[in-house]
Amino acid sequence: MRRFFGFTLGILTGAVIGSTIALLLAPESGEAFRRQLIERGEILRTEIREAAAARQIELRERLETLRTPPSV
Repeated sequence: MRRFFGFTLGILTGAVIGSTIALLLAPESGEAFRRQLIERGEILRTEIREAAAARQIELRERLETLRTPPSV
């Protein structure tokens, strides 16, 4: 759980820092830049969902392993 929390916190921190830098250095118009931010946000959201789904599968497999009694 700690790893996932750290991973999520890292993504959010990176997104905030990246957005701030992009706003300060943006050579494009506001409209084009907003579209670009929305697209990047959607990509980030998709990546987060995929990572969460992969982690969920991993945790379910681990739980199933722990629930299975050891063979003697």
